[in-house]
Parts: sequence; structure tokens; C-alpha cells
Amino acid sequence: MTVRHHDLCFGCGLSNLFGIQLEVEEVEGGGGVAGRFFVKQDHQGPPGVGHGGIVATALDEAMALAVHAAGVRALTRRLEVELLAPARVGSFVAVSARIAERSSDRLVVTARAEGDEGAVIAEATGHFVVIDA
Repeated sequence: MTVRHHDLCFGCGLSNLFGIQLEVEEVEGGGGVAGRFFVKQDHQGPPGVGHGGIVATALDEAMALAVHAAGVRALTRRLEVELLAPARVGSFVAVSARIAERSSDRLVVTARAEGDEGAVIAEATGHFVVIDA
């Protein structure tokens, strides 16, 4: 089952034509989420290459959706991204995220982005703070 916040979310909203429209599903056994997004022409930084901020957004969104899938209401407090290779316009980028550490008020989540051929494009760690319902 696809995990998303709402239809107009910049990261996962399928009705937001300006967003990245990331689609993820829960990994069996509660192991986080995995999915993909398509690098559109509108996502360019240098010619033919997706902007690093779009890749960072996808990783942040995947981590937030992993937290959401775990039933926790939390917001990103700190995001660390290492960009390792370009994401080519016109290609799919696979993303995955999982909760690495969890306490009553904080979570640490890790994520990875890979290109069409399985090359690692970026890795990220997010620190999330739990908010009240």
C-alpha cells in the first residue's frame, strides 16, 4: 500500500504537478519504506542533471514517510545529505528509508537514493522530533 501525507504534498502528493510525486510503499516486516520518483525536466540544476535540492527533498520525504508509516507524528529537525553522483533528468531514482534509532521524543532515520543502474546517488540521515497529536 502506498504511503503518503496528502495529495498536495510537495514530496509525495500526486496532485501536486510541481512536486516530485514520490511514491513509496512499506517494506515487509516494518523495515521502513521504499519507492521511486522520476527526475523531471523541471527538476534540473545543471543541464540534464537533477538539482541536488530535489534529491535531498526526496530523501527527506522518504524518511518522513517511514516515520509516518510507523504511526509517529514527527518533524524533521536536522537533515544531513551526502550527494555522491548525479541524478539524470529523464530517469527514475529509487529511494529507501528506515528508522535507525527511536526514543519517546526523537528518531534518527537513514535513507538512500539509487539511480537506474543501482549506483548510489545520495545518502542521508535525518533527526526527527516527535510532536503531540
